Amino acid sequence: MLSYTITFLIVALIAAALGFTGIAGTAAGIAKICFFLFLILFLVSLFTGRRAA
Repeated sequence: MLSYTITFLIVALIAAALGFTGIAGTAAGIAKICFFLFLILFLVSLFTGRRAA
């Protein structure tokens, strides 16, 4: 999941450097959504793992 976030972030940075603002905005938005989803899943697994022990 984190690799998708990094991939979309790199695509957004390259697209922004080349001037493709629409593609850069879309890729950055997808990267942001993937990052927050990864963060939520990490926190859930952290708390559920702590309870089971």
